Amino acid sequence: MSNINISSLKLKKNQQKSPVIPEEAMCLKYVILEPVGFPIRVNGENLKVSVEDHMLFNSYAREQWENESVKEGSYLFDSTIIPDYAFKVISLYPKEGGIITKDTLFKLENSLDKQKNPKFRETSFEEVIGQFEAKKKCKIIIKYLENPEIFGEWAPKNILFYGPPGTGKTLLARALATETDVPLYLIKATELIGDHVGDGSKQIQSLYEEALENAPCIIFIDELDAIALSRQFQSLRGDVSEVVNALLTELDGIKSNEGIVTIAATNNPEMLDSAIRSRFEEEIEFKMPDDSERLKIMELYAEKMPISLNVNFKKYVEKTKNMNGRTIKEKFLKPALHKAILEDRDTIEEADLDEVLKKIIRTELPTNLYM
Repeated sequence: MSNINISSLKLKKNQQKSPVIPEEAMCLKYVILEPVGFPIRVNGENLKVSVEDHMLFNSYAREQWENESVKEGSYLFDSTIIPDYAFKVISLYPKEGGIITKDTLFKLENSLDKQKNPKFRETSFEEVIGQFEAKKKCKIIIKYLENPEIFGEWAPKNILFYGPPGTGKTLLARALATETDVPLYLIKATELIGDHVGDGSKQIQSLYEEALENAPCIIFIDELDAIALSRQFQSLRGDVSEVVNALLTELDGIKSNEGIVTIAATNNPEMLDSAIRSRFEEEIEFKMPDDSERLKIMELYAEKMPISLNVNFKKYVEKTKNMNGRTIKEKFLKPALHKAILEDRDTIEEADLDEVLKKIIRTELPTNLYM
């Protein structure tokens, strides 16, 4: 895959045919573009377009497309750096369209931007059973995002969630974003690595630049150990040091990153680079649910099921020992629901759950039920 980075060059005016815009259309305040590629693809060439210097890109775009008439859904074509490469207008203001001027602001959005701020199912703190210490920290974060002035230099910044998978780390991040109604950058660390050495540090820098533009916001990095490996593992991946250093820069406070709260999650805190780990103001452990919490988890999911359950869940508290919330939902309750639906029944019986339990016991050791 080729990687074209728009960085310099004098540009000439694009002479593409413009869409019909009403004469009374106003000058455009901003235009958001998405790189979409060539009208005709030759030899399967796939160019990945990125921007490091946003001010330079604005200068480039204005000089090339000034006086062009565009509306949402229009295409603008490059005429110099990547001739005939197409950019789609995905948003603009005024929304009815208008004329690009020397004062129009441009922003380039690509697939990575969409991954950073994806649509996610809204949830509430009540759906996260247990994990009281993590919930307390989230309440502090909510107070900060709502009233940052009272915190001053003591704002919550970097928090590490750790513990077995399926214990509610990502679920709690979604609940926090729902409760505060601020942008959530919910990403897996592997998405920040990139295709080539050097990509990882640029991706991290780009993530925090984007977040700063939309502050206050929350960055939630799942599977942190994928990018914040201890530097003793340099032989496993050649870019370990540069990625760790880039992340340190963002977590360290060298740049203020005001209004950004970073929450990272890992199942393996011992694999993290010691310097990265020391930047987290608090490490909060997510524990496996105890007996009372497993009962609450079963009852919570039972309320959400599309058919009723003729079940006394107290009988299954001990039988579900070593199961976390995800296992209870996906491996215990869901198969029973599917069995009832397949048999055209409108009720789940205890016999259905017992049958599922037998299959779990046959295929998995109890200590591995949360893996």
